[in-house]
Formats: sequence, C-alpha cells, structure tokens
Amino acid sequence: MAMAGTLQILLLNPQNGRRAHLRTTQTHFPFSKISSNINRSQLLIRATSQHSNQGSGSGDQLPRATAKLNSNWVKPIWGFVSNNFLPLALIGGVALGLVNPTLGCLADRYYLSKISTFGIFIISGLTLRSDEIGAAAEAWPVGIFGLVSILFFTPLFSKIIMLLKLQPQEFVTGLAIFSCMPTTLSSGVALTRLAGGNSALALAMTLISNLLGILIVPFSISKLIAAGVGVSVPAEQLFRSLVFTLLVPLIIGKALRECFKSVAEFSDRNRKLLAMMSSLLLSLAPFIQVSRSRSLLLLVKPEVFLLAVVLGVLLHLILFAFNALALTLLSTTSTSFSKKENISALLIVASQKTLPVMVAVVEQLGNALGESGLLVLPCIAAHLNQIILDSLLVNFWLQKGRTDNLKTA
Repeated sequence: MAMAGTLQILLLNPQNGRRAHLRTTQTHFPFSKISSNINRSQLLIRATSQHSNQGSGSGDQLPRATAKLNSNWVKPIWGFVSNNFLPLALIGGVALGLVNPTLGCLADRYYLSKISTFGIFIISGLTLRSDEIGAAAEAWPVGIFGLVSILFFTPLFSKIIMLLKLQPQEFVTGLAIFSCMPTTLSSGVALTRLAGGNSALALAMTLISNLLGILIVPFSISKLIAAGVGVSVPAEQLFRSLVFTLLVPLIIGKALRECFKSVAEFSDRNRKLLAMMSSLLLSLAPFIQVSRSRSLLLLVKPEVFLLAVVLGVLLHLILFAFNALALTLLSTTSTSFSKKENISALLIVASQKTLPVMVAVVEQLGNALGESGLLVLPCIAAHLNQIILDSLLVNFWLQKGRTDNLKTA
C-alpha cells in the first residue's frame, strides 16, 4: 500500500516526486554528484563545440561549400561538352592523329574505320522509329531532289574548281574529284539526327546516293575532270562494301529494335547517350585519316595547304548555298520542302561529300590524275571542315530551338 501511494504521488506530481527522489538518492547514493558533474561537462563541451563551429564557419558548411563550388565549376563545363560533343570529338580526333599517328595507323591496320561505320549504322537502326520511315516516304519529293543534287548538280562545280591554278595541281584535281562524290556515309545521318531532322530521309538519301554513285561517279569523273581519260572504278567491290557497312548493320539494328521491346525502350530512353557514342565512332575516321597522312602533311608548305583548306571550306559553303537557294524556290511547289525536319536533312546530306569512296576511286586511278596522296590530302581537310561546320550549324539550330521554346513557354 505504501509503495502504491508513492507511485501515485510520483505520477500526479512529477516535480515533487523528482525532488524527493533526488534527496533520497543523494543520501543513499553519493555518486549522483559525479553524474550531475558529468552532465554539466557534456553541456559545456556541446556549447563550446557549437561556438567553435560558428567561429570557424561550421564543420558541415565547408564540405557543402566545396561541393557547391565543384558543382558550379563542373556543371557549365559538362553542359558545353554535352552541347558541342560532336565538333569536340572530331577536333580531338584530328589533334590526336597529329600528335600520335602510331595509334591511328594501328587502328587502320585493324580496320577500325569500317567497324566504326558498322557501329554507327547499328545505332541508326536501333533509334530508327517506324513512324520516321513513314515520314521519309511522305517526303519523297525532297528525297528525289536531294539525289539529283548529290549526283548530278553538285558535281558540275568540279568544272569551276579545275579552272583554279595552285601548286601542287593535285590539290585542285583532288577537290574536283571530291565534288563528284556521293554524300557522307555516316556523318550526314548522325548530324541530321542530332538536329532533330528527318533522319529516315537522310538515311534513304545516303544509302541510295552511295549505291547509285558506284555507277555514276566514274562517268562524272571521266566527263568533267579526266576529259575522256579511261577511269576504272571497282563497282562490284564498292557495292559489296557499301551493303556490308551501311545496309546490313542498319537492318540488324532495326531488327533488334522491333524484336525486343526492352531494346526499343532502352534506345528511346538513351537517345542522347547513343548519339554521343555515334559521335565518338565518327571521330575515329578523321583520327585514322590524319594519322595516315601526317607525313605528307609535314612535307607540304603551310600556306599552300591552308589555301587548299580554305578552298575546301568554300566548296562546302557553295554547295550549302546552292541547296538552300533551291529549297527556297521549291518551297512554293510542295509543302514537303517547307518542313523544318526535311530542310535540315536535305541541307546537311546534300551539301556533304564522302571521303572513303573518294579514296577508293583515287586508289584505282593509280597516278593517272596525279600523286594519289596529294589528291587525297586536301579532301581530308575538306571532309573534316564540312563535318565541323555542319556540327556548329546543328548546335546553332538546337540553341535557337531552345531559346524559341523558352520564349513560347
């Protein structure tokens, strides 16, 4: 009963109960003084640590400030790299080829350029939606004009190029041959996809122009450049090579996308990552080409080679202006010519020329039109320039699109 009464007092009057308890424990348990001293010491230490933290800027604030500083430093750099990944990859490939050509020659020995093209078109197949194929079919007037421009109109500029006088003359002849080539095998499609254009249309123009180019290019070179000199081009070998490096990987990628839903979902979720992988694979081509031609580059006078580079830039700008003017005139005849996605596809693909086919043609020519190495050299620069210029243009379009979206939001 006495214990029950005590518990009742403690519950109903905790303050009194606590004082009574303390008095009792102090008389029977002397170490309670030590306990209270320890509590006071803990409070003092806690207060002192808080004061020191305030004086030094807080222990937590330093890592947070460092992390914030790192974030502020890394984020804009990564944003710049991400938005300009393709030109940076291409410039990096050129620089690496000049600094260490051994790696590029080794990559060429193991056919990494063909493997990279194979990989680019597998990625194109993985990211090719069925509705994009329908969009390409709807844009058939644009596709037909693109093919005519690539294979018949733009080669005519070779006659103008051949009027130029430059030593060595092979630089001029090489650029003239380059203007007769079909469109690039992979960069035009990759850039069109990055720009948000009609990538299926770009792909169709790339495949058809390169396959038809096997038959048309020898005729163009013979009539426009060689002036009747017999030119032998390995049509069957080029045809097999193009089918294997372009058509087969595209079909494989598209088949994987259609057969496995998880592959399609992964491709759609990671389109930017796949585009960056495609850019890295694309940068292997200039890396290998510059590595192979480094010794010749060092033999040519810098001012002469610089002039050839400028001529290559002018050639690309002239082709681009020609196609832009044609689009402006044709936009009144069909709505297909006024759609942004079709415009970007045609401007990019129809204004570029392929280097691998040009190299294959020059190798078959022997020395009929000049030293093969000097014929190819300015075309390497022209090939790189057109990709870099168009990648900068694509970045401009993307930035403009983001700005327009912000204004309308």
